Formats: sequence, structure tokens, C-alpha cells
Amino acid sequence: MSVSQQGRVGDVLLGAVGALALDLPEEEKQRAASARDRLALPRSTKACVVLVDGLGWHNLLDRSQSAPFLTAADRLGSVRTAFPSTTATNITYLGTGWEGGRTRMLGYSVRAWGRMAVNLVSWNGPVEPEQWQIEPTIFEHLNAAGHTGVSVGPWQFADSGLTRAAWRGGEYAAADSLRERVDTALAELRDPAVDVVYLYWGEMDALGHRSGSRAPEWSQLLAQTDAELDRLARLLPPGVLLLVTADHGMVDVPMTERTDIADDDRLMRDVELVAGEPRAVHLYCRPGRADHIAGRYREVLGERADVLLREDVVSSGMIGPVTDAAQQVVGDVVVIARGSHAVLDSRSQSRASLQLVGMHGATTDAEMQVPLVVVQG
Repeated sequence: MSVSQQGRVGDVLLGAVGALALDLPEEEKQRAASARDRLALPRSTKACVVLVDGLGWHNLLDRSQSAPFLTAADRLGSVRTAFPSTTATNITYLGTGWEGGRTRMLGYSVRAWGRMAVNLVSWNGPVEPEQWQIEPTIFEHLNAAGHTGVSVGPWQFADSGLTRAAWRGGEYAAADSLRERVDTALAELRDPAVDVVYLYWGEMDALGHRSGSRAPEWSQLLAQTDAELDRLARLLPPGVLLLVTADHGMVDVPMTERTDIADDDRLMRDVELVAGEPRAVHLYCRPGRADHIAGRYREVLGERADVLLREDVVSSGMIGPVTDAAQQVVGDVVVIARGSHAVLDSRSQSRASLQLVGMHGATTDAEMQVPLVVVQG
């Protein structure tokens, strides 16, 4: 089977819906058909989309011996994530088909207002997900047209902020281990009333953060993940389209490649709030000081990062079409790490987060290119 190399993460669920030729409003039908064409997906009767959090295309190929199912040449292609290459942005991109410039899901954390930040993963901020991310989800479009989408994931995510932002409109089936999630997905796919199943697997990302993607235990977990997804593919009901993708890849960051904002007054001065993540930092500045702050960051970081003003990020198209509301979410200055560098802030980050090995968020191929595995049941 030919697998497209030209698509984006936001095309995957949309393209799967397009492959089913469901009765949808004309605008959504056209979006879905265009995404299907970009990914060259075959016609199907149902679809199962699996997101393996943190499984970059390069991470996967570096450990291909641990993943014979996922790396089989006849089914493995790749797609690109949205910037920043992080979970909140790209899970919502998958669930809505829109980049962060429309959804306002522009990092691990962003400014809500003033000096108040909202965490877009744990959602510990002062705003409701439905009020923050107002774009209809693909599952909402399906539901409105009389079709059913089901999310399969851990029970604690059933009503989480990120689920509500990206997957509202569908049903939720809780399952713990990957084996249980595979069994649950298969049961849902056998239900005549279900059209699309989304399965989330986050353990690869969690382990990569703690130990790095080059650690032996990461390869071991990849092998277990590969075996379960192989089982899912073999047990698919006839006519079901299986798509496996990811939200971002990962870069291992040595302790020697970390700049702590708290250690340098030039980096702290005039910065009111630091948000984002260590490889894609949002700096919210005192009024009128963004140019000065950008200059100081360029001087200190040199070739280790790209330092952009908000207007540069918006005009470049790197976060897609941008609404007025989303434009205010982008940092006055955005610092994008190069190579294997990271920019930390020990004043606001937890001790555990400062020790993480695997990171993501920037624009390197290792973080932006993710697999797309296509299997026709």
C-alpha cells in the first residue's frame, strides 16, 4: 500500500472520516475528502485512529528492530506535526483538524490573562476548556450528523480538560493497559453503531521524558507497544481502516545543554511570565520591552535557539491561520531551541521537570516528523 509523506497530523482523523464517506455538512465533508486525498487513504467502512504519544518518526526508526510491525516498509509513512511540537497542540490538531492559531492550544502552558497561566495538559488554570478551545471537534461534527465516535483511554482522562478540548462530542471508553485498550477498541469497532474509534497511548511519552528515547527501557516498551498494535491490526474487523500516528517526537537533552533563565539577570529582566516548554518558550514581557528582551536572548543563546517576536510567529504561518484571540496567547517573544538545547526556568518549574531527559516542542525533524502507519482490515 502506498503511504503519503505529504500530510499533517491534522489530516489523520479528518482523512479517516473522509475514507468512510459519511453524511456530513458540506464544508466538513470537503475538509475530510481533501485530507483523505492528501494521505491517499483507501475507502473503508469504519476507522480506528491510534495516537502513540511521543513516538517520533526518527525515534521509531532508530529503534526499528524493536518495532517490526510499525516499521514495515509497505505500511509506514510520515506526517508533520503543528508547532509547537507538543501534546496539547497536536492532540487538539488531530481532534479538530485545526492548528493552534485557531484552537489557542499553543503549548504545555500559555498565558490566560495578566500574569495568570493555564496548563493545557493538566488544565489547572482559571478557564474552562470549552471556553478556551471553541472550535468544534470532529467528533462533534460526527455526533451532529448522527454518527458515533469513541475515545479509548485511561479512566482519569474521561473528563479531562484536554479530552474536552479535543474530543468532546464522542463517547468515552475507559481502559488501563494497552492490551485492555486494544480489546476495548476492537469491541467498539464490532458495534454496528460505532463509526470511528480513537485510541490514546501515553506511556511512551512518559518514559521518554523520564529516561530519554535512547534508554534500553524505552526500546523495551516500544517492543511491547508494537506487539499490541500488531495484534490490533490482525484482529481488525473486515473493512476497518487502522491509522497509527503520534503527536510529536522527542530529543534527549544533556544536562550540559540547558540554560536556566533564573541564573542570568539579562534573561529575567522585564519578563513578567514564562510559559510554554523548555524547547518552545513563551515570554510575556513588560509593555514595550519585547524587542529589548529578544535582543538579550539572542545575545545570550546565540546559535542555540531562534528568538522570534510574536508578529514573526504569526506572519510566518508556523501556527497556521491565527484568530485575534489566539494571537494574544502567543508570547511577546518566543524562544525555539535548536539542536539538543533547552531553556528552563527553575523559579517556576518543579524539581522533577528540571530533571527530565526527553523533551519536545521545537521545530527539528526529530520533533516534527511523526509516523503514519496505514493498515486496511
